[in-house]
Amino acid sequence: MASWQIEGQYMETCNCEFVCPCITTSRQGKPTLGNCKAAITLRIDKGQKDGVTLDGLLFIVFLYAPGKMSDGNFTVGLIIDDKANDAQTAAISAIGFGQAGGPMAGFAALTSKVAGVERRPISFVQEGLRYTVKAGELVDQSIDGVPGRFNPAEPVYIDNTGHPANKRLALATSTRSHLHAFGIDWDDTSGNGNGHFAPFKWAA
Repeated sequence: MASWQIEGQYMETCNCEFVCPCITTSRQGKPTLGNCKAAITLRIDKGQKDGVTLDGLLFIVFLYAPGKMSDGNFTVGLIIDDKANDAQTAAISAIGFGQAGGPMAGFAALTSKVAGVERRPISFVQEGLRYTVKAGELVDQSIDGVPGRFNPAEPVYIDNTGHPANKRLALATSTRSHLHAFGIDWDDTSGNGNGHFAPFKWAA
């Protein structure tokens, strides 16, 4: 039996222009601005680790890669829901940094700097194909899913990716992306930025 399981909804923005070459080249492509700055938000609808319930909590993986993602040298930090108690914070930290195995363990192998943990209130709002996340003064991001040609209520997807959240991701453009944490800074309101969303289900 797995020692932990979490599932829920994920969304992200990054500093690449739409569509991010990291996704379409299995991390081999060079980011459109030469480096990667991303905030990957996970809303846990149901989950536990070693008996510690994680239902209803959120966390954000903050990532910086100085070049192609396949080259590693990542800086990674976590923003964890301030509603989490100490045991829940420790559980989410182990999952988010990849120390407890699971999908983020692959990121851990590419990480050269663990930047630490910040605690903030995190809001996650879904309205149709629009997703918006805020975490204090550290994160303010919003994306619009790309509507399908024949069913505009359903987004366009890219499948069989190597993304840790889900191999099948909805394509989205970011209407705003303000990321300021762990020495990683990015501001964009061009409407041309990259985003994704998907359900996720992790266990180890």
